[in-house]
Amino acid sequence: MAPPDKAFDAARALRLAQETFDIEAQAVLGLKARTGEAFARAVEVMLHVRGRVVVMGMGKSGHVGRKIAATLASTGTPAMFVHPAEASHGDLGMIKPIDLVLAVSNSGEVDEVTTLLPVIKRMGATLVAMTGNADSTLASHADIVLDSGVEKEACPLQLAPTASTTAQLALGDALAVALLDARGFRTEDFARSHPGGSLGRKLLTHLSDVMRSGDAVPRVRADAGFSELMREMSAKGLGASAVVDADGRVAGIFTDGDLRRLIEKGMDLRALTAREVMHPGPHTIRSDALAVEAAELMEKHRITSVLVVDADNTLCGAVNSNDLMRAKVI
Repeated sequence: MAPPDKAFDAARALRLAQETFDIEAQAVLGLKARTGEAFARAVEVMLHVRGRVVVMGMGKSGHVGRKIAATLASTGTPAMFVHPAEASHGDLGMIKPIDLVLAVSNSGEVDEVTTLLPVIKRMGATLVAMTGNADSTLASHADIVLDSGVEKEACPLQLAPTASTTAQLALGDALAVALLDARGFRTEDFARSHPGGSLGRKLLTHLSDVMRSGDAVPRVRADAGFSELMREMSAKGLGASAVVDADGRVAGIFTDGDLRRLIEKGMDLRALTAREVMHPGPHTIRSDALAVEAAELMEKHRITSVLVVDADNTLCGAVNSNDLMRAKVI
């Protein structure tokens, strides 16, 4: 390609961008009037397919197909992408009669796809076509045809797939949304398929996964002297210490903030016991709670640490904001 022989026209670039947005928005909105019974049937068969949804497509439609397969898989519909060219050289073995094939092609005449259609039909797999050409070879072989046609491409040369791939993408998202709703797919289900994401960490990480436990939890008996309380706080580095009774149940908490307030009052701290300086009835959280619940508790009450207890209010752990930040919960 030859370098541009004229100065860059910023105004023209902005105008083309605006026109692209308009054309592609119209392409997506145009799908509404053509999305009816065929779409509902496609959702129904995908919902009840015993195998997987196998998405196929070449070129730009292939890139869209990969995204559709990924979105379906992450929202509860088992799916994978198979490249049509590779399918002709062995990868067709990935497709089983119990699967459903979603073939994506704007023209519906791509050789790498049409070559496979008779084999897919003989195999017995259901074939759903997503195409902009209802009279195409692909459409004629399909059990269900989804119309993804557009009036024109955003490309001023009418060559590069632009509006057509946007329409395919939107139609694929519509399938995924309808399917996840029909499956009763929940936030928790989404988190299980996204354990590495922030939502997954928030919904799958329990306090037991991140809390300090055993000897790492600062604690003293209620009758402990102030010096013992200070040593325990310094050694464990939580910025607080639990105060427990003879059975290990939480009686109170003493924090760095409590220490500052006592010093400001000018009290003789050496003569005091943990019971006398503790804050009784502290905020606690159950060990089976989600870590994000501890974060919400600390934010609500403007505290930086919280004690973790079991059903009997027995101390079993502790967590502070730094622990939750390290776990990427907050």
